[in-house]
Amino acid sequence: MTKKARRTFTPEFKQQIVQLYLNGKPRKDIIREYDLTPSSLDKWVNQHQTSGSFKEKDNLTPEQQELNKLRKEIKQLQMENDIFKASRADTRTKVNVIKNNQHKYSISAMCKVLQLPRSTYYYEAKERSSEDDLTSKIIEVFHASRQNYGTRKIKFELKKLGLVVSRRRIGRIMKEQGLVSSYTVAQFKPHSNECNESNAKNELNREFNQEEELTAVVSDLTYVRVNQKWHYVCVFVDLFNREIIGCSTGPNKDAALVYRAFASIQKDLRKIQYFHTDRGSEFKNKLMDEALQTFDIKRSLSMKGGPYDNAVAEATFKIIKTEFIRGRHFTSLEELSRELQDYVHWFNHIRIHGTLGYLSPIEYKLEHLKKVV
Repeated sequence: MTKKARRTFTPEFKQQIVQLYLNGKPRKDIIREYDLTPSSLDKWVNQHQTSGSFKEKDNLTPEQQELNKLRKEIKQLQMENDIFKASRADTRTKVNVIKNNQHKYSISAMCKVLQLPRSTYYYEAKERSSEDDLTSKIIEVFHASRQNYGTRKIKFELKKLGLVVSRRRIGRIMKEQGLVSSYTVAQFKPHSNECNESNAKNELNREFNQEEELTAVVSDLTYVRVNQKWHYVCVFVDLFNREIIGCSTGPNKDAALVYRAFASIQKDLRKIQYFHTDRGSEFKNKLMDEALQTFDIKRSLSMKGGPYDNAVAEATFKIIKTEFIRGRHFTSLEELSRELQDYVHWFNHIRIHGTLGYLSPIEYKLEHLKKVV
């Protein structure tokens, strides 16, 4: 039976998972959707709340830190005792001592005890390739690339041949041989004169009919009166079946409102390919940028002054305003949130949509699954 490989998670991924939990996403849903163990999630949450770091060394107890310190001191003494006799030897002998003990101690620590520069050790220990042979290989790789490769790609090609060479050394040899990559020659690059606040483009390009679930998700927000004060509603809509897959309410029109809607999505967020919105600061900010980057979701923004670029989200909110908000009086944020959840369930499971062949979003999705099967 093949042993299952241990998964690793980046600090950014752990941070986003913790944020989803702290923003109200149920613990059991997070564990199921991201295939996590309960202990891992609990550990990350505890680390975030205790030290703010996911590194093991930052979460050690004082007793554990003291124990590690003692272990290092003991190992240092053992190392010094093992190599003490070589401390007055010549360079070659010191190099051999280090090579023979590198399975037990770190090279940098032994070099320090023997007062031998690390650069000297690496230079002496490594058998240098013939400069002439290396030059010939670099010239061969360069011309095989039709004079396109620079130092980075030549280094990669040399590694395939079993030659580990630094980019600096490759660059020096290329300069000596007059080898100039076509990418090194300055080229004219046209610059856009558009006055958009962000460099992000309209990747969606009004392709509102998607064939697969979570290919593109759009979002927008609107305002609603709650006890004589303005509050806000944010929704996320899947263009595949016009389903509202995430929503949130709050007293402020800010990034936190959007993130809470993002966190409420009952799907593996890594399956979303594109996230399209208008150019409001609520959507383009550090909080959302980090979330999209962590889950590898591509951003798409409407062009400035182009309201039709986010037409589906706009149309969805027109429906919400007409069917849910107009003529209603909400006495509290809790009431608004509760009623919105009820409406979203109706919207997704019962309300028929003309663009879906007069099926509800969930019915449309089920029909699609039948065709696939």
